[in-house]
Amino acid sequence: MSENQRAAGIGASGLVLEEPLLWERGRPGRSGMSPPRPGVPAAALPPELAGSGPDWPDLSEPEVVRHYTRLSSWNFGVDTGLYPLGSCTMKYNPKINEKLAALPGFAGAHPLLPEEAVQGALRLIYELEGFLAEIAGLSAASLQPAAGAHGELCGMLMFSAWHRRRGGGRDKILIPDTAHGTNPASAAMCGFREVKLPLGPDGILEAGPVAELMDGQTAGIMVTNPNTLGLFESNLPAISRLVHERGGLVYADGANLNAIMGRVDLGKMGVDAAHFNLHKSMSTPHGGGGPGAGPVAVGKELAPFLPGPRVALRDGRYVWNRDPPLSIGRLHSFHGQFAVCLRAYAYILSLGPEIRTASGLAVLNANYVREKLRTAFDLPFGRRSLHECVFTDARQKKHGVTTLDLAKRLIDLGYHPPTIYFPLAVSGAMMIEPTETESREDLDAFVAAMLRMADEAEREPEVLHRAPIRSLAGRLDETAAARRPRLTGDMGVGHA
Repeated sequence: MSENQRAAGIGASGLVLEEPLLWERGRPGRSGMSPPRPGVPAAALPPELAGSGPDWPDLSEPEVVRHYTRLSSWNFGVDTGLYPLGSCTMKYNPKINEKLAALPGFAGAHPLLPEEAVQGALRLIYELEGFLAEIAGLSAASLQPAAGAHGELCGMLMFSAWHRRRGGGRDKILIPDTAHGTNPASAAMCGFREVKLPLGPDGILEAGPVAELMDGQTAGIMVTNPNTLGLFESNLPAISRLVHERGGLVYADGANLNAIMGRVDLGKMGVDAAHFNLHKSMSTPHGGGGPGAGPVAVGKELAPFLPGPRVALRDGRYVWNRDPPLSIGRLHSFHGQFAVCLRAYAYILSLGPEIRTASGLAVLNANYVREKLRTAFDLPFGRRSLHECVFTDARQKKHGVTTLDLAKRLIDLGYHPPTIYFPLAVSGAMMIEPTETESREDLDAFVAAMLRMADEAEREPEVLHRAPIRSLAGRLDETAAARRPRLTGDMGVGHA
């Protein structure tokens, strides 16, 4: 890519097709199929039901195919280009793992088949639980939780069960400002009250505030490490010792595992339970509402409380241990998001010890972007980042340009915007996470687009105020879209 191309951004105008709603395109009598003639005479609906069904549009087969093909051309995903969303870890995933997940013996297996018919699937569950526990430095794991927040719920249910067995009476959880966003809700669903922990001056937790708040009513702490500023919680071992001395437990949110896979032993840092976002770190396509998987690994203290049933190896056969006596019970209708876990199993086996290299490259790429942009954008914390870096719009605000303006302009330049206005602890935040698979050339092109916007903010701020100007829809009224969404096809169509 030439310097001129980098300066211009990778977005280009081309054959961009407008697409009306299907209700507007359809015409009575059109059909995309020829159903067999009915063997019974047609009967009219009762008067009270007439006209009560959905108003489906009548469409031909080409109209349906072209409609969805054209809509697909509007999508942007990790297979399209760099996807810099921070906190979410939108990493590229090997396509061979998709093929493995589609193998008939796995894809066609029913969860109610007898044990002797699914020995391969049970072995996969058993071994993957062992792999995840080893990566975390913990004792055991369960694949049941269906996503990250479900894993948090599992952890909090185990915290509650553990404390009840010891006499109960604890109803508070310490949660830092830099914890992952779903932590407070997960704790509340298990009857705990959130107690907020303030940030230290360097953007990480300090032991002092924990000592002040960790009392006899506090069940423990939920920590995201690295935290949502992309910073490593280096004080966690000391904080864990303090929490344990006062009868509490430590939960680690694994949303940012991509920075520390193969490099950090959570068990040695004092963590009692941690979940894995397999859909972020270990080869599951992320986005579109799913699928996800949030297995939980635990230390010896909590292992008896893991959700059941569990797979056990007895006399060379894999069997279900259906009634662990202290288990918190089922969290999933069957045995977890099996196809998602299969992809993670393949990912771990293919990398082996090189999983350490993947996390190292993720950190390298994020710090490369950080260093390239630090002279143009405000960097609120001076500590070195791990897998993601957080900037603010403080310098651009002097010219009337906000983070939202920058995000919209980035669309014109061919990039999906990064995560904006999160974490909430940073005003005007832009959180960028490039992940390990991006080349230096692609990072340089993204950096060039960001630097171009910084220059425009000084010289032509009105360009950013109007952005995006090259997309199908211009600047939308996001407040109206959130408060008055159009959810049916009979409300008209138009752009703001």
